[in-house]
Amino acid sequence: MTLEKRIAKIFKLDGDNWLKHANPWSIWTRFATLPFLMVAIWSRVWFGWYCLIPIIILIIWLLINPTLFKKPTSLDNWGSKSVLGEKYWSNRKENPVAKHHHRPVLILTIIQTLSGVVLMVGLWKLDPFLTVLGAICVYLSKMWFLDRMVWIHSEMQEKQ
Repeated sequence: MTLEKRIAKIFKLDGDNWLKHANPWSIWTRFATLPFLMVAIWSRVWFGWYCLIPIIILIIWLLINPTLFKKPTSLDNWGSKSVLGEKYWSNRKENPVAKHHHRPVLILTIIQTLSGVVLMVGLWKLDPFLTVLGAICVYLSKMWFLDRMVWIHSEMQEKQ
């Protein structure tokens, strides 16, 4: 089982739930959560342990968000195509994706992970520079990754 399939399982992304997650409301509200999570973590300075309340709420939001919205009326938008491309990517062992996507996706995944580490260190040390740098790099690498997923979606649709 691929890492992506394991992650999809955590978020209950199976069957029609992929279509629910392809709803632009699901995509963009989830995407907009990171700054709120950053502020909630940073708020430990002001609120102490009470900062856990918004952190837990945001984590629950991230877990339920992919299946919270209805299936979209149209899948003809960038966000929906990126999610459907992720579905193709997570099923690449059963339904192979073109090899020219493998290395870029791996590189983007590594960049996202390293950026996340920088972000976490910044939040841990309360370092504004590292926090903002990490967040910018997370967002840029995630957008590039999602754009690659749109490309995968387009190629897989052409194959069918």
